[in-house]
Amino acid sequence: MIDLCEVREALRQNVYDPEIGINVVDLGLIYDLQEPEEGTLYVKMTMTTPGCPAHDSIAEAVEWAAAQVFGVAEVKVDVVWDPPWSPERMSEEARQQLYG
Repeated sequence: MIDLCEVREALRQNVYDPEIGINVVDLGLIYDLQEPEEGTLYVKMTMTTPGCPAHDSIAEAVEWAAAQVFGVAEVKVDVVWDPPWSPERMSEEARQQLYG
């Protein structure tokens, strides 16, 4: 069984939006983590904008970081646009870092 908290922490520590410099978890880009079948991790996420130039590299980094967690045999990353991302999804830490 995959420890989804461990996956979230791996993403927090290893995957950053290169333009903003804040991790994808605190930015609020990770919408959902599930283990639909043993060893398979499903990640539902978004980007800050549909035209994000780092779209592919961020999604690939999420897949890589999640695959490092014990019990993860396969990672499926689904980038969605609904609901759209907004700054309200950010953690308080991310807001402080971005807005001071």
